[in-house]
Amino acid sequence: MIDLKYLSNRYMINLIKFNKRLSSEQKMILDNTKKFCENYLKPRVINDYKNEIVDRQIFKEFGNMGILGPKIKGFSCLGESYVTYGLIAKEIESIDSGYRSMFSVQSSLVMNPIDKYANDYLKNKYLYNLASGDFIGCFGLTEPDAGSNPNDMKTVAIKEKDCYILNGSKTWISNSPIADVFIIWAKLDGKVRGFLLDRDMNGITTPKIDGKLSLRTSVTGMIFLDNVKVPLQNILNVEGLKGPFTCLNDARLGISFGAIGAAENCLMNTIDYVLNRKQFNSLLAEKQLIQYKLADMVSEYNLALHASYSVAEAMDENDFTPEMISFVKRNSCQKSLNIARTCRDILGGNGISEEYNIFRHLTNLETVNTYEGTHDIHSLILGRYITGKMAF
Repeated sequence: MIDLKYLSNRYMINLIKFNKRLSSEQKMILDNTKKFCENYLKPRVINDYKNEIVDRQIFKEFGNMGILGPKIKGFSCLGESYVTYGLIAKEIESIDSGYRSMFSVQSSLVMNPIDKYANDYLKNKYLYNLASGDFIGCFGLTEPDAGSNPNDMKTVAIKEKDCYILNGSKTWISNSPIADVFIIWAKLDGKVRGFLLDRDMNGITTPKIDGKLSLRTSVTGMIFLDNVKVPLQNILNVEGLKGPFTCLNDARLGISFGAIGAAENCLMNTIDYVLNRKQFNSLLAEKQLIQYKLADMVSEYNLALHASYSVAEAMDENDFTPEMISFVKRNSCQKSLNIARTCRDILGGNGISEEYNIFRHLTNLETVNTYEGTHDIHSLILGRYITGKMAF
């Protein structure tokens, strides 16, 4: 059963309602996703986060729900819209950013490039198994010395008679320690190309990065490639940074919705708290400062959600620019992080307790604000768009 208080608070903060713009199928998908998140993910999240438990079964459950790769047509995928993809991401991240990262990487950064750029043999070999959650994928772009500037990557591919030989390393790669399938970006004759690798190829090692204080429900690692032989047919049909950036644009849209989901959960917990907590013989909810802060946060939440929804609709109509995605990724992450911090402050000491979830969302959002383009990098992208001048 879904907590009626949870739904009531959600209704209270959603001033701009999109429900009438959704199809009956979209409503059904999102209703099922909400129930899944509430009944399956929510009961386990505190323990998973505290003990850094990453369970492959979660991918299987996503697969059973049919929500992996929701934009892809065929291959047991939904064939849905960017709006649907974003709203699914929002529901998952309302429980935890780590779970949404698992969903986003699999859907946007692994299945998406296979669907867009791989040959039919590779599509049939991998997409069904990725859609079911039987295979887990990862996206190898970031390197120790090439984060915000991927064009400076050192990973290289050399073509031989019957294969490509890949050498290099990647770091801060979600899912890599448990991945079966790897999308690896490397330079071939000086041009960035994408390659599809299997776990059983010799020369691949994927150590886990320990000591994370954020996103502890998802696993992050490195990828070391030592003379890995890759079949000629496993190259993706795209050249240059267009390949990874196209995938990242889709993922960033999901992040823009997902971060709002985390903010939504913080707000709902805070509203519940102030409606029950008394100080100086009256409820916190009756205090002017509290109402002022809630009004600010709910306003920013609704504006961020409206912006992300509008950009998703533009992407569905293929009438968008990459800067629009930078805008909503940057905006949603910063606004959600500010909301989480304010909610934590309102709860005082209770704000750091695992019971209220807010501090977990706050630490997660610190990472979400950084990955797939930092706040500063997206600021420079927007600055270049505004002025026509390159500053990086």
